[in-house]
Amino acid sequence: MGNGNRKDGDPKRQGTLLSRREVLKMGAAGGLGLLLGSMVGGSVIAGKGLAASLTKGFDSRPTGDNQESVPFYGKVQAGIVTPAQNFLIFASFDLVTERIEDVRKLFQDWTDAAARLTEGKPVGEESDNAFLPPKDTGEAAGLLPARTTVTFGVGPSVFDGRFGLKSKRPPTFADLPPFPGESLQPEWCGGDIGVQVCSNDMQVAFHAIRNLIRIARGKAVLKWMQEGFQRSGAADPKAGTPRNLLGFKDGTGNPDVNDPDLMNRYVWVQKADGPSWMENGTYMVVRKIRMRIEVWDRSSLQDQEATFGRHRASGAPLGRQDEFDSLEEALEQKNADGTYVIPVQSHVRLSHGDGSVKILRRSYSYSSGIEPRSGQLDAGLFFICFQRDIASQFVPLQDRLARQDKLNEYIVHIGSAVFACFPGVSRGGYIGEGLWS
Repeated sequence: MGNGNRKDGDPKRQGTLLSRREVLKMGAAGGLGLLLGSMVGGSVIAGKGLAASLTKGFDSRPTGDNQESVPFYGKVQAGIVTPAQNFLIFASFDLVTERIEDVRKLFQDWTDAAARLTEGKPVGEESDNAFLPPKDTGEAAGLLPARTTVTFGVGPSVFDGRFGLKSKRPPTFADLPPFPGESLQPEWCGGDIGVQVCSNDMQVAFHAIRNLIRIARGKAVLKWMQEGFQRSGAADPKAGTPRNLLGFKDGTGNPDVNDPDLMNRYVWVQKADGPSWMENGTYMVVRKIRMRIEVWDRSSLQDQEATFGRHRASGAPLGRQDEFDSLEEALEQKNADGTYVIPVQSHVRLSHGDGSVKILRRSYSYSSGIEPRSGQLDAGLFFICFQRDIASQFVPLQDRLARQDKLNEYIVHIGSAVFACFPGVSRGGYIGEGLWS
C-alpha cells in the first residue's frame, strides 16, 4: 500500500479534553503530566479531567481525518494513490441490461451520487411526498465524510459484444491466466463492474455502497462483495506501514506515490498505451487470499522471518536494521556458508525479482468468521494492486510467486478479478464517459 502522511484536524478544546496535536505540543514543551488516551475519537484526558471523563464517558468528537473530504472530481480517480483509509468495501457487479444507454445512465447517476457521498451529503434531495421511499437510505445522516473515496472500473466481460465495445478493448486487458496452487471459487471471481469504497468509518462506507447498489437496480446486480480493514489512524498515529494478519508489514516496497515520474511509469496509463478512454486511468487486480492462520501460528519466528525475508518487528530486510534499508544490498548479502541471508524462496526476494517490475499495492485484511468445512478462521488478505499494464507487471510477478514462494505453504488464492479503472472526471462529466459515449 502507498504510505502517506496523515493530517490530523484541530478540534476545539473543551474543558480538559485535548487534541493529539495539542498533546504533542505540550509534550514537546515538557509540561505534560499523566495522560490517559481515549479509545474513541483519539482524544486525550489529562490530570483532573480523568475523573470527569469516567462519569461523562469517553470523548467521541470526530477527529480531523473524519472531517476531511477527498475530492471526487480530478484528473485521476481518488482511492488509488490516496493514502489508504481504515476500511474497505469492494463490490463486483454484473450488468443485467444489454442497452448501452442504460449503462451510460447508470454511470451518470453513480457519478452524481459518488460526488455527493464523498462530501458527506445524501445521494439526493428528498421529496415532500411522504408516501414515496426516501432517496437516501439515511444511516449516514449527520455523519462526516470520513475521507471516503469511490473508485470505479470495468472488467474484460463488458467487451464481449453486448454493448458494441469490442473495438475499444485495451489490447492486453484480459482475465488473469491460471496460476499454480490457486483454488479459485467462482463466487469470488470476475464481474462486469468493480467499485471500491474506502473510508475511515465503516458505516459511512456501507452507506455509500448500499446506495450505489440501490441506484443500480434494474441495470446491474451485485455479484460479490468483500469488506476489509487495516489499523486505524487512532491506533497508529505514526502512520507506519500496515501489517497483515500474519504480523508482517505489507507494502514497504511500494513506489512513492508522490513521485509523478514513478506513477506515470508504473501506474497511470499513458497516451501511447491506448485506447484513449483509458489515458490517466489504471488497471486493478484484486485477489482474495485466505491465510492458514492456525498453521502459521504454530511456526517458529525464525521460519516466519525466513518465509517473508524480513524481520517481523522492524520490517527490515533480514540482516538489516531499518524497514527501508536498501533491499538490493540486502539481497546480495551471504552467510559464511555461501547461502543468501534472505532465502531464495522468500516472499520479498521473489516479489522484488530484478527490480524492474513494480506495482502499487493497496491491500486490506479481512475476517469473515469461520470456514464451516474446516472450523478454522476464514481470514486473510484482500489484495488490491494497481499497474499500468497487467500482462507485463502483475502476471509475471504472480507467476514467479505462485511457483516458488515459501509463503504458499500458508496461503491460498480463492478469489480473482481484474478491472480497468477509468481516468478521473471533471465536474459536469461522468465516470467512463470516453467508453460509454
